[in-house]
Amino acid sequence: MSRRRIIPGFGLSLGYTITYLSVIILIPLLALFLKASKVGWDDWVKILTSRQLVAAAKLSFGASALAALLSSFLGLLIAWVLVRYRFPGRRLFDAVVDLPFALPTAVAGITLTQIYNYKGWIGQYIAQAAGWLKTHHDPGGWLGDRLGEWAEKGAAYSSLGVFIALLFIGLPFVVRTLQPVMEELPKDIEEAAACLGAKRWTIFRRVIFPAILPALITGFTLAFARAVGEYGSVIFISGNLPLKTEILPSLIIAQLEQFKYETAAVIAAAMLIVSFALLFLINLLQRRLNWRTR
Repeated sequence: MSRRRIIPGFGLSLGYTITYLSVIILIPLLALFLKASKVGWDDWVKILTSRQLVAAAKLSFGASALAALLSSFLGLLIAWVLVRYRFPGRRLFDAVVDLPFALPTAVAGITLTQIYNYKGWIGQYIAQAAGWLKTHHDPGGWLGDRLGEWAEKGAAYSSLGVFIALLFIGLPFVVRTLQPVMEELPKDIEEAAACLGAKRWTIFRRVIFPAILPALITGFTLAFARAVGEYGSVIFISGNLPLKTEILPSLIIAQLEQFKYETAAVIAAAMLIVSFALLFLINLLQRRLNWRTR
């Protein structure tokens, strides 16, 4: 008696999957590393330790991590409101969350620049607040320099503008990851905890949050991965100033425009390695949390 397979046509499905992954993902990545291997190790070190690349890497990974963290917090609040409350305009609000998915990145960058420059709807207030803080409570150092920059330019053409753009494109990933998980949470567990005398904060902290934590980490991972590779929406609002607001994708584009293909391949390969290592560690943490939850 032959054993029946769960998936009909498993051999064909597996072959198609491997072919697809090879053509779309593995072969291009292999070509990238082969291109980067044409550069010697000393040149690798020289490229990766250059002042311009280090500054761009700090901004790209730092702003992406901070934006993903804030996206996780705001996304949790938005998903909670959409799932737990019914109010007029809820469906419209739910649809607006997906707007960054549909909006072209260049359009998003231009729009954010117009809103957050020193004459924009929001940027003018940021500039006024930063100018007031700089005048009356000048903290000096890095924060003092940033306040002076924001007072002069608003949020646009600064590291704050990069952060805002990455927050804009990353927030929907967290909301859409958390929302279905929160909708499927059994209400009887919360009711049982309430009957046992647990307060609302205790129920959220001990019952709800552990159940949604793996999904929250997934949303953080997606937002972080999307932010690290974002180019279109950031290039406009950042101003692409070397050593100040230049990000890694724009640095790679600049190398390609100068026909320095090996240098661009080295930067891209190093960026890929770091991103993969970070995502691998996050996935390990998520699997451990899933195991503990079960």
